[in-house]
Amino acid sequence: MIISAQGLTKTFTTKSRKGAKKVEAVRGVDLRVEKGEIFGVLGPNGAGKTTTIRMLATLLVPDSGQATVAGHDLVADPSGVRRNLGYVSQAGGVEEQNTPRAQVVFAARAHRVQNPVEAADQVLRRFDLHEIADRPGRTLSGGQKRRVAIALGLVHAPPLLFLDEPTTGLDPQNRANLWERIRELRDLGTSVLLSTHYLDEADALCDRLAIVDHGVVVAEGTPGDLKRELSGDVVTLRTTETERAARVLAPLARESRVDDDVLRVYVDDGEHTLPVLLRRLEEEGLALKSVALDRSTLDDVFLAKTGRSLRDTGAETGATA
Repeated sequence: MIISAQGLTKTFTTKSRKGAKKVEAVRGVDLRVEKGEIFGVLGPNGAGKTTTIRMLATLLVPDSGQATVAGHDLVADPSGVRRNLGYVSQAGGVEEQNTPRAQVVFAARAHRVQNPVEAADQVLRRFDLHEIADRPGRTLSGGQKRRVAIALGLVHAPPLLFLDEPTTGLDPQNRANLWERIRELRDLGTSVLLSTHYLDEADALCDRLAIVDHGVVVAEGTPGDLKRELSGDVVTLRTTETERAARVLAPLARESRVDDDVLRVYVDDGEHTLPVLLRRLEEEGLALKSVALDRSTLDDVFLAKTGRSLRDTGAETGATA
């Protein structure tokens, strides 16, 4: 176990013209991350993902709770934690004026790495940055900057890497490239904790994940297990009378949920059950506007756990160019 956290909490006080207000950003988060896995923290913006990661990275002190990170107590030995992790924030921290090589060498020296120039060269080559290593940071593309940021976090070869929203703003090609780099890190033995609000990223990249909402973990497991726990398939319907359709189809479903004008019916075998559902609606005189059959997704898991769609909170299925 490389991360074990219990009951982490963090409350901030915000000030406005109406006075001070307390905001519970994290309200008792438990996390267990195994060595050598990619563990994701999935949730909408404002769910508490970044605050949780910043606490585990010793950048914020928890109000309560306890954690062990890479064998070191989070509160009693923050220096030991920092020596054993790399941290890449949403902003990335790549300087506009300095070159990637200069920045990575400086990071190696800050971590007291032996032969910092050699270590910097190795990590730059690992991320295919050696050909642009001597260009000013301002001339790099978004994808190149993210790779430089990860190189900065890895130059001292930590066993654990934190990535906070690593692909935000990247085009699909750069996202896919960065996913492959993260998988390579896992295959080489580096444990990765990342936060994301992209459903497809969590599904494709994470060995296990925790879904976070309003500062608490609402579900945890592998993406496959979470979806199987919910149901095999989901039939999404739009009818003239959504509530009545839900009552009519309830005996044929494992579970059904109404979300505005959309009815989601969860079944074990959608291919064979769909014709039965459609026939039942026809018998009841319910007109069908649209129908779709899909495998259950992480968005369905979020909906089942919180009562609302993750997409409706601002989370996305993917990035655009």
